[in-house]
Amino acid sequence: MGETPKLSELDRKLVAALQVNGRASWSQVARAVDATESTVARRGQQLLDSGLVGVTGVLDHLRCGLGISLQVRMRCRPGTANGVAEALAVLPETRFVTVVTGSADLAAEFVVRDHHEVTRVLVEELPRPDDIVETESMVVVRKFSAVEEWDTGLLAPEGVALLRADRARTGHREWSEPERLTPQEFAIARMLGVDGRASYAQLAAAVGVSESTAARRVESLVRRGCLRFRTLFETPLVGLDVEFMQWLVVEPGELEHVGARLAAQPSTQYVSATTGRFNLCLHGVLPGYGDLYHYMTEAVGALPGVRTADLTLQARTLKRAYVRIGADGTRERQG
Repeated sequence: MGETPKLSELDRKLVAALQVNGRASWSQVARAVDATESTVARRGQQLLDSGLVGVTGVLDHLRCGLGISLQVRMRCRPGTANGVAEALAVLPETRFVTVVTGSADLAAEFVVRDHHEVTRVLVEELPRPDDIVETESMVVVRKFSAVEEWDTGLLAPEGVALLRADRARTGHREWSEPERLTPQEFAIARMLGVDGRASYAQLAAAVGVSESTAARRVESLVRRGCLRFRTLFETPLVGLDVEFMQWLVVEPGELEHVGARLAAQPSTQYVSATTGRFNLCLHGVLPGYGDLYHYMTEAVGALPGVRTADLTLQARTLKRAYVRIGADGTRERQG
């Protein structure tokens, strides 16, 4: 990853506002950051046009019955991790790919139709197999939180509340039955996957419905937990220089409690319960390396039931929410 661009205080607040609500209007954002709408619209659009920030709509495959998630750790032959990561990032099945330091060389999230597809993806069709020494896969069985719910902490509470006021949100929880989407809903979701800030007028024209119908469809998808909006950016842009993953072994009777407690931590972006050697997977961000010790000993180590905590640092992330990321931290254009 190249040197992180230096953003002004206002630009950092704009990124933080879009993280809270990626579809907020520029007038809403202006009120949240206490700046003029004209300035916010100009600077915000510049950030989006630069590729440093993007908004995408992502279907929750677990909620929609579209497949399952695999958290995969890999060890590679020396000197090959970057090449393997680049090959993995091209695969349509990968949602997230990162090079890490520590007990693994790579971490990736795969989304496959069902557990029968695991062999095809991880054994039969894995790219550069001669460079991969070991793989370890864990099926996600429960999400406690995800990145789209995370708050950078840069905005005043009243600004966050304003941005969330008219935003339908459905938290991650255990669902009894998956939702079945209509062809029209899939079409809307595909368009929002390309541009998460597409207007209702644009959506309506693309799928052949009225603007009010398009708005109702989007709101319904979000309310039912099917569609989530993800704001994509590299966290050093907002002063959070350390991205990490923790792989935990937790006593089964404490898993729900530990997952919920960690999901509530300000530094936690994502927590899921998984099968396999590690039964809890966590993504987090911190301002600096010195903060890691306190996170490990206080946020994690003090929780009852945690037996093992393995921490890996993200050195280079190549894909987030299915969107590939260049070495300069910009999003690959979709469409």
